[in-house]
Parts: sequence; C-alpha cells; structure tokens
Amino acid sequence: MIVTLTMNPSVDRTAQLPAPLTVGGVNRIAAVDDSPGGKGVNVARVLTGGGVRAQAVFPAPGDDPFVAMCAGAGVATSVVPAHGAVRINLTLADPAGTTTKINAPGPEFDSAAIDRARSTVAALAGDAAWVVLCGSLPRGVPDDFYADLVGALRPAGARLAVDTSDAPLAALAARLPDAAPALVKPNGEELGQLAGVDGSELERRAAAGDTTPVVDAARALRARGVGAALVTLGGAGAVLVDDDEAWYANTPPVQVRSTVGAGDSALAGYLLAESRGLPPRDRLVWAVNHGSVAASLPGTGLPLGLDPTTFRATVRRLD
Repeated sequence: MIVTLTMNPSVDRTAQLPAPLTVGGVNRIAAVDDSPGGKGVNVARVLTGGGVRAQAVFPAPGDDPFVAMCAGAGVATSVVPAHGAVRINLTLADPAGTTTKINAPGPEFDSAAIDRARSTVAALAGDAAWVVLCGSLPRGVPDDFYADLVGALRPAGARLAVDTSDAPLAALAARLPDAAPALVKPNGEELGQLAGVDGSELERRAAAGDTTPVVDAARALRARGVGAALVTLGGAGAVLVDDDEAWYANTPPVQVRSTVGAGDSALAGYLLAESRGLPPRDRLVWAVNHGSVAASLPGTGLPLGLDPTTFRATVRRLD
C-alpha cells in the first residue's frame, strides 16, 4: 500500500477558454470540469488506476462534497475530521495550453486537527511501502510539519517521499539530514529552494539542453541524506539522481492542454514503476510518460492505467 497525505486538498475546477485569457476584459468559458484534487489525491488516483493500492489521507468535514467526489473517482480515503470546507482552486486553460491558476488558501486548522492528521498517517504507515507527503500546508499548520513527520515516520519502516514548495520545503531543507526523505520530487524552482541555488537558472539551463546544474544540485541533496531526487522540468523532461546514478529522459513534444496534475502524475508513475521492482532508469521513463500524458489532457485529466508498451520516452545516463 502507498499512503498519501494532502493537508490542503482542493476541488480542482478547470475552465476551458476558447481563446487566450484577456486580463481586464470579458472572457467566455467553453467548458468547466470539477475534479477531486490536491497533490496527494492526484497521486493516489493515478496509483489506483495503475493497479497499486493507495490510501489518500486528507482533512475535511465528513459531509463535505469533496469526500463523495473522491469516492466517485475510486480513491480509497482516510478522512481526518476537520472544520472548514475543502477549498476550490480555479484553473483557466486556453487552447494553446497556457494555464492560469487561482488557488484559494484553504481553511485554518487548529492543533487538534493537526494532531489527528499526524496520528492517522502514523497508524497507516506501519502497513505502507511508501508514505507520500504532498502539497502546500493550510493556515495554522507549522512550516516544519513535513520535516517533523519525516523524522517521526522513518522508524515505522515506510519510505518517505515529499513533494512540496516554498516555506515547507525550506523547513525540510533546514532539517537535513535528520529529516531527509527517501525521495523528493521538486521542479527546477523547488530544487533551487532545496539546494540553495537559483532555481530559475536551473530551469533556464535545462531548457537550453544543459542538465549539469540540475544534476549537481540533486547530488548535493544526496550528500545531505536524501535518497533520490526526481526533478521534473516541464517540456525539458526530467532528471533522476538515485544510488549515485543520474538519468535524463524526455518524451516527444505533446500539445499541452493543462499542466494541472502533471507533476503529481510523474511522481505516481515513478512509484508505479518502483512497485513493480523496476530499476531507476525505468522509473524515470514511467515518470516522464505519465507526466507527459497528464499535460496533454484537459482539466485535471490524469493518466489512469497507461500501457507501458506505448511509452515513447527517450532516456540516457548522465555522467
């Protein structure tokens, strides 16, 4: 089983625009789609679609429509009782694939709700192969929440993966190696936050075909105790640094329709491959294919049950 924790879940509402967004003008909507979202929920949906048992943990009122949405999507859940409705995040997507995200902050949690989340995950961790800590933290949750969880859960035996950004990511970096997870899944900007380098420069160099700075930054994390770094770079592909190996992979260009959920799908693809006992090279191939397919789908379209015989990624080992 793989357990995912999403402390700030969301209804992902995607409005498809028939033309590019006009700031300050009138914009019409061609279609609207609502999906249960939040990084950990997305990861759990893709894992479930790929045949791996997953349990999505998130805080919400028991009667919140979001809970029913997850059930309708086939996601097994452990709902942490909490006050305050699950937030709605709005994505505006135009025909060229440009997405504008407008994210709500989510409800504020008290110490009792935070403790219930910790205890729920801890109770599940003993039977889990992985515990995946994902996304932003809502108001009231301390920035070092993920760092604390990594340290607390490692003795349970489950491997820990973290996919977050900004203050929670900085708090995790400040606690390395004591809070080092088995896997981090940053993009270029987030890798910069973790490694203390310019993330924008990492992404610019990768887009120009030079992944050396990304590999160097990922290896610096390995030296600080992180097990592996899966770095997603959008259209420039992805890099995996694991067990002193570095790999780069990319897929042929796709028509990007929405980037929502693409990074989550890449993480899920990696975990699906790992659950099959595949080596790091193939885990990266699965990651980039799942991320690429997600980007080609409208709304929060997720790649559920992809056939690996159709994967088109190219992969090479880096020095």
